[in-house]
Amino acid sequence: MENEDKHLVKEPDIEYGRYTYADYLTWEMDEMVELIKGKVYKWAAAAPSTSHQKVSLKLGSAFLIFLKGKPCQVFQAPYDVRLPVKSKKNQDIETVLQPDLCVICDESKIDDAGCIGTPDLVVEILSPGNNKKELRLKYAVYEESGVKEYWVIHPNEQTLLIYSLVDGKYRSSKLFISGDIVESACIEGFRLNLEEIFEG
Repeated sequence: MENEDKHLVKEPDIEYGRYTYADYLTWEMDEMVELIKGKVYKWAAAAPSTSHQKVSLKLGSAFLIFLKGKPCQVFQAPYDVRLPVKSKKNQDIETVLQPDLCVICDESKIDDAGCIGTPDLVVEILSPGNNKKELRLKYAVYEESGVKEYWVIHPNEQTLLIYSLVDGKYRSSKLFISGDIVESACIEGFRLNLEEIFEG
């Protein structure tokens, strides 16, 4: 009789394991996880907060409307962004992230599995408990990978910081607040009144 156990998918060893996208594809977990340089990171909460979801939907819609008819596309989590270093083979990819929003202008980076390569712009919307991961770990990975703009939004405080890549290093904007008009340097012509995404 065939051993049924061999078909079971083991959960990753979060403390000590080192994994690739090939491993990631085999996991059946109740919560969302991301891979950063081979290490597994669980999302802090089972589901994002209402304020998080409202901001994500409004900002995503603003990008969607602006980008209509343009070569760039916007995608919303859950959406795998694979950041290869050695090669694009699943067994060689050790970083797989799910940014809240990402804008990709190179169509060759988009496939049925998500994005393979660096998005042009990434948005992370902070939730209680995940700020350290977003602000430290993902900051370093996005900078190293060459993401041109990294937006960090705090929905409860109604603030936005934009990190722009200059000579391979991020430069921070001033702290934007509700009512400020922000522009993207890498998505030419995109302007947004933050009050529109924070209202309500």
